[in-house]
Amino acid sequence: MRSQAMHFKARAGAALADAGLQRGLSKVDGFAARRAMAIRELDDLEGLRTEAAAIRDRALADLDVWIEAFEREATRRGATVLFAETGEDVAKLVIEVCRRHGLTKAIKSKSMLSEEAQLNAALAGAGVQPVETDLGEYICQLADEPPSHIIAPVIHKTRADIAELFASKHNRPRLEEAEAMTREAREMLRTHFLSADLGISGGNFLIAETGSLALVTNEGNGRMVTTMPRVHVAITGIEKIVPTLEDLSTLMRLLPRSATGQSISNYFTLATGPRGRDDQDGPEHMYFILVDNGRTNLVGSDMQEMLRCIRCGACMNHCPVYQSVGGHAYGWVYPGPMGAVLTPAYLGVEKALDLPQASTFCGACSAVCPVKIPLPDLLRKLRERQVERGLRPWHEMLALRVWGWTAQHPRLYALATAVGVRYLRTLRNSDGMIGSIPFASNSATS
Repeated sequence: MRSQAMHFKARAGAALADAGLQRGLSKVDGFAARRAMAIRELDDLEGLRTEAAAIRDRALADLDVWIEAFEREATRRGATVLFAETGEDVAKLVIEVCRRHGLTKAIKSKSMLSEEAQLNAALAGAGVQPVETDLGEYICQLADEPPSHIIAPVIHKTRADIAELFASKHNRPRLEEAEAMTREAREMLRTHFLSADLGISGGNFLIAETGSLALVTNEGNGRMVTTMPRVHVAITGIEKIVPTLEDLSTLMRLLPRSATGQSISNYFTLATGPRGRDDQDGPEHMYFILVDNGRTNLVGSDMQEMLRCIRCGACMNHCPVYQSVGGHAYGWVYPGPMGAVLTPAYLGVEKALDLPQASTFCGACSAVCPVKIPLPDLLRKLRERQVERGLRPWHEMLALRVWGWTAQHPRLYALATAVGVRYLRTLRNSDGMIGSIPFASNSATS
């Protein structure tokens, strides 16, 4: 997925004016409500969050050690471990695997990293047909759109949108009922499951102790992708390493509750090596591609805490900005507060100027993060970097200097504040709300 992060303001403006998108975004509240119910089952939520954060920090503190341990154990169990420095390297390695084994069709189960690598386009260019099999990802592929949410990738579309899309792409009569449309998608995907010779998956965690991949899904396609084709390629970031199975069990108490409000996901898979002599199913060959793509730049930096992220999506489900503009406004793979940090951290703060500003600093994201990532603090640090490097507009820099000087003179500051409050009172309407602020642009392209 090519970055459009520099166009956040324009994309956000278009999103706010999109009535269909606004109807779709109303469904985000359901995630927050289900999470609230699910965490009530936990006796000591804060203690568990603290423990989970410590697990992730321990893995990151000795990342090279745990990666080496994972590689050693995975190799011992018959898998091949490959390393990719960039997204382009990911695509090259997958294509090499395809050529080595004569593979022509790949079925995929959700992998955000494949979006980072623009893998689908690369595979198609190499003569390999990529087919998304998660229902939401499949719909996005048919519509030629990127996902807009890491858990519910097609939340930006209404049922009517999907019905129209299926009718046009499947050349079948238009269906309106959700169950009927789901059945139709299954029928269309079944032939791909039976004919594909390559399965590509992401991974929620990599367990160093056993050389295993942990995959959490709510659709049976994940199991089919990892077991039916003769070759399985798992693509994960290097930061997904956890030391032990016990660590995994702790994190799994939080991940589904934070993501979808479930005590446990419908499917929990541990994939360890290729098919054994006595196994009934599984791939003949298994590859792990461990990806850097900017992650090592965060290790040891003031952004390292972001590497704790377990991709649950809780931050965006509770974010008033995401709930207003949706995921596509953020312009790259990761939306919401996590994307507002990850995109400038991975791609460079100069390539995502407005994303650190895409926050109200309400703190909801950090309050619900299962691994206690201080997202507002990280966003503040990114804003500081922009100011230090002179990347903000001149009028904004001038305003900050004026504010800073005024703040150093308490009496003047108090006077200015009092005048400002009186002026704002004159702007309120009959409901006591301020509808517009002078000198603030209402343009979607500003």
